[in-house]
Amino acid sequence: MAELIVGLIAALLAIVLVLRTVRIVPQARASNVERLGRYLRTLEPGLNIVIPFIDRPRPLIDLREQVVSFEPRSVITEDNLVVNIDTVLYFQVTDPRAAAYEIFNFIQAIEQLTVTTLRNVIGSMDLEKTLTSREHINSQLRGVLDEASGKWGIRVNRVELKAIDPPPSIKESMEKQMRADREKRAAILAAEGQRQARILTAEGDRQAAILRAEGQAKAIDTVFDAIHRNDPDPKLLAYQYLQMLPELAKGPGNTFWVIPSEVTAALQNVTKAFNGVNPEIPRE
Repeated sequence: MAELIVGLIAALLAIVLVLRTVRIVPQARASNVERLGRYLRTLEPGLNIVIPFIDRPRPLIDLREQVVSFEPRSVITEDNLVVNIDTVLYFQVTDPRAAAYEIFNFIQAIEQLTVTTLRNVIGSMDLEKTLTSREHINSQLRGVLDEASGKWGIRVNRVELKAIDPPPSIKESMEKQMRADREKRAAILAAEGQRQARILTAEGDRQAAILRAEGQAKAIDTVFDAIHRNDPDPKLLAYQYLQMLPELAKGPGNTFWVIPSEVTAALQNVTKAFNGVNPEIPRE
């Protein structure tokens, strides 16, 4: 019975010894090992052997790119307006040893450094420039954070401003200004459209009048050509001229006429015809 108990204790100690000796580190993780309280080495992903009860592996450190969203912070602009800025940070641990021993809490350190840098950068801008200079602010933040966090074994890949919220009163004034600008542009476009419509309508009326006048002129020329080709009687020619005069007067733009010399001769013939003596009616 005693031998069985001793065997069980020995097996249990062997299992504990193996578990304390063999360390498996997952992919994209790292673990620092301390021997008697002093940094010894960093365990790589895979199977690793350590000396039990002498070597002490520290908690795993994630080597993948990480995203941290910080709480909105109040920052004062150059024109003494308070804005709340919400930031997002993308970073990656490149040196597990420095991340563990050079800084106590690198997340908190990066957050405080971000707030300080934001206050310095935005403190030199007015509100309008702050709202339109996100890329400039991002680049300034990234440069300062990357330089400061390099000695901590951290690489800052990107810094993004999720939101820049001005005070409610300023936001309401900006909305009113934007609404007024939109209404102004709409009124200008409507007036321009009406102006173009009037211009096009007037141009269409003018073209129509010109085409009607040209059509009437061609019709008159055709009639005159046909009459002259047939060599009509002067009285008939005068009668045709008199018939065309009322048609010429109907045109809305016909305020000035050019009467050929044949019309004058025709009118003289008509006068002679009416003043002449009819052989069937004797003179008194």
